[in-house]
Amino acid sequence: MRNLIPVLLSGALLASCQSNDPKTEREAVNKEAVVKADADSAGASAPAVPTIGSPKLLFTLDDAHNTPDGLALAPNGHLILSVPNLADNSQPASLMEIVNDSLQLFATNLPVEPTTKKAAPMDLAFGPDGNLYYAENQYENSKDFKSRLMKVQMKNGKPGAITTVVDNFALANAVVWKGNTIYVTDSQWDMPDNDKGSAVLRFTLAELNKGVVHLKPKTKDPHVLATFSTTVNETGVDNGADGLDYDSKGNFYTGSFGDGRLYKMTLKADGSLAKQEILTLQGKQIPCVDGLIIDRSTDKLYLCNSRENAIEVVDLRNNNAVTTLAQNGDTDGTGGLLDQPAEVLLKGKRLYISDFDKPEKKFVNSKSDAPHTMSVIDLP
Repeated sequence: MRNLIPVLLSGALLASCQSNDPKTEREAVNKEAVVKADADSAGASAPAVPTIGSPKLLFTLDDAHNTPDGLALAPNGHLILSVPNLADNSQPASLMEIVNDSLQLFATNLPVEPTTKKAAPMDLAFGPDGNLYYAENQYENSKDFKSRLMKVQMKNGKPGAITTVVDNFALANAVVWKGNTIYVTDSQWDMPDNDKGSAVLRFTLAELNKGVVHLKPKTKDPHVLATFSTTVNETGVDNGADGLDYDSKGNFYTGSFGDGRLYKMTLKADGSLAKQEILTLQGKQIPCVDGLIIDRSTDKLYLCNSRENAIEVVDLRNNNAVTTLAQNGDTDGTGGLLDQPAEVLLKGKRLYISDFDKPEKKFVNSKSDAPHTMSVIDLP
C-alpha cells in the first residue's frame, strides 16, 4: 500500500460561495488556536483487549489531514473521504479522493459556517441528482444548532460550488440516500424534556431543490422520522444516533454512539415511521456504535465499535448474531492496526475503514497521535 504523497494545496479545486463572511476555513482559521486531544480526559489506563483479525494499512495521511472520517462511493467507482480535522482544527477541513491505490485532494476551500468560521464535513453520499451531499458537524465549535447539510455541485466527476441545503442541526452526522429521499442522523437532537436526545431526519430531493430548509431545534420538526434517548455511562458521552443504513427490505438501522444500542426502523409505504425497536443482539453486547454499513446481498451489518477499537458484524438474518471481525488494543495505527475506527464502506469484498483517532474517556484508544491512518480488510 502506498503512503500519502504530500499534496500541493496551491491547486484550489472549488468555487466558493458569494458572501461578505470568510469563504473558507483557510481564510478564517487561527493558527495559534490549536485544538489538541485531551489525554487526561481520555483516561490514563485502558483495559486489556484481545487482538482479532488482520486489518492492513491503506494510507498514512499527513498532519494536515489528521482525522479521516466519512466515506462515499462515487458513480465513477472512486471513493470520497471527508477529513474534518477535529483532532487539530488549526488545519482546514477538506474532502479527498481515493483512486485505486492513490489518495489525492478532491475539494479544498470548503465553505465555513459564518459564526464558527469552521468547516467540518462528516459522512457523505451521492444523491440521485449526481451531486455529493455531506453532513457538517459544528457541535464541537458551537452547541447552538450550527450544523448543516451541504451540497457539492458535481460536473464530469469534478466538484464545483458548495451550498447549504439544510441548517440548524445540532450535530449532523450520517447521511444515506434511498430513492429521492436523504436520511440524516443528528446525534444531539435534544428536546425540552430530554437533553440526551438524538434523531433521524429525512428530506426529499424536491424539497432541497426549492431552497434552504431551516430546521426548528428542540422540537418534533416535521422532518424528524424517529427520536432516541441515550443512557449515559462511565464514558460521560451522550451522543446518540450515529451511523445509518438500510437493509434489503428497506428497514433502516442506526446505533447510539454513547450507549451502543442498535435501533431498527420500519417504514410505512408513505415513508413515515411504522415501528421503532431496539435490536436484541446474540452474543457480544456492543457498547458503542459509530459508522455502519449494510451489505444488502447478505444483510450483514458492519459497524465501528469505537470504544473498544473494533469492527463488529451483526447478522440481521441470523437472530442478530454478533461476531468481531477485527479488534486491536491501544495502538497508534502503525501498519494498519485499528486506531478508533469511525466509518466503514464496503466496495465489493473490500471493507474500507477510517481511523478517526480522537478518543473519549474510557475508550481503549487513549490519545490522538500520528500516524493518521486508514485501514482495509479484504473479506472472504
